[in-house]
This record gives sequence, C-alpha cells and structure tokens, in this order.
Amino acid sequence: MITASALLPQDADWTVLVLLLAAAFAAGWIDAVVGGGGLLQLPALLLVPGITPVQALATNKLASVFGTATSSATYYRKVRPSLRTALPMAGIALLGAFGGASVAAFLPATLFKPIIVIALVAVALITLFKPALGAVTRLKYSGRRHVVIAGATGAAIGFYDGVLGPGTGTFLVIALVGLLGYDFLQASAKAKIVNFATNAGALLFFIPLGAVLWPLGLLMGAANIAGSFLGSRMAIAGGARFVRVLFLVVVGVLIVKLGFDVWSENAG
Repeated sequence: MITASALLPQDADWTVLVLLLAAAFAAGWIDAVVGGGGLLQLPALLLVPGITPVQALATNKLASVFGTATSSATYYRKVRPSLRTALPMAGIALLGAFGGASVAAFLPATLFKPIIVIALVAVALITLFKPALGAVTRLKYSGRRHVVIAGATGAAIGFYDGVLGPGTGTFLVIALVGLLGYDFLQASAKAKIVNFATNAGALLFFIPLGAVLWPLGLLMGAANIAGSFLGSRMAIAGGARFVRVLFLVVVGVLIVKLGFDVWSENAG
C-alpha cells in the first residue's frame, strides 16, 4: 500500500497530499486562463515539512510543465496562434529560464520584487482604465522587428522565471498585449507555449541537481493537467473579455502578495 510518507520528504498524512493536489489543480486552471498559478502551487509546496526551497522550486516546475503542455495543446487546437512568433519566443525564453535558474542563488529575490510591484500596479491601472486594450489584435510591429521584440521579451521573462517565478504567465500576457498588440485570448494562447518552454528550461537545470521529487511532482502534474484542460476550455469559450477580467484579478493578487513580501522583508 502506498503511503503519503512515500511521496513526501517527511512523515505526512493524506490530508497534506490532498491539499497539494488541490493546489496543483487550481494552479493549472489559473495558469491556463491568464497565468499566475505558481502563487498557489509553490507556496503550498513550501509549507510541506522537510522540503527544501530548491526541491519545492524543482517539483513545482515538474508539475507546471505538464499543465502548460496541456493548455498549449488545447489553445493551439482551438485558437490557432501563430507559431512564427510563439516558437522563436519560446526557444529564447527556454534559454533565459535555464540561465535564470543557474544564477538564482546569486541574485536575491529582494532585488526584483519592488520593481515588479511598481510595474504590476502600472499595468493594472492601464488595463483597468483602457478597456479597449487587448479587446482585439492590433499588432504594433511587423516582420523582423516583431520577432526581435518578441524574442527579447521571451529572454527577459524567461530569466525572471528561472530566478523568481511567480506570475510568469501573467507577465507574458502583459507583454504580448501591451508590447506587441495581441488580444487577450491570442496572448494567452501564445503565453502558454512560451511558459511551457520556461518551465522546461528551469527543469533542465534542476534535474541534474537531483532536486526534483518525482513521485510527488508527477501526481501534482496530473492534477495540473486536469486544471489546465478545464481552464483553457473556459478561457476559449469566454473569449478576450473573460480573460481580461481574470487577468485583472490575478494581477491584483500578485500586487498584494509581492507587496506584502517587500513590506515584510523591509520591516524585518
């Protein structure tokens, strides 16, 4: 008989495992719609007794790679996002995430968080007071310039995902809507492909370290797949308006979470 302690670093009952799977399902749903599922999944892993931060990060990436693969496939079948932008952006983002993960120990999260909070507040205000933003696709660039800007964005956000992580999918949607001019639904479709690549890039760094808790990560991956499948289908059915509303909610939660982290670190 398989016990919870066989899946977790220390003795734990099934309640802990069920809560982790529930967090993985919810994270998959949120990630599929607009990104930001790591706000649930990673903190849930960090609460497990005996788990190290590196193990939590690595296992989170393993679970997430299954979810983003599922939502990427679903969006591609239903929305048909242009791969001419998504694939180069994803390839560069994968390298950025690998690089970010490799230097994570040398660049403390406190360096990034205040800047990220300010950026998120600005994005939330622009999105809130510009309801037409992301309603339809109006590309701002074309040809090589479009690809170069997409690639640079993928590199920057991929690096961020490797170093810190929370809200990577949300930042990808922000960039694809605000910088490149896609509507929210098309932006979400492309963001999932790129987010899959950033998860894979970070995971490629963590696997040789032996940091991945494989049994737990695979179980959470299955829950993430279920949440991602449901979330992506709901986003496609709801369209750009539905995604925009969820986007604002997730950005709000990110602002509160990272803002509290900054306040706590400075107060300490």
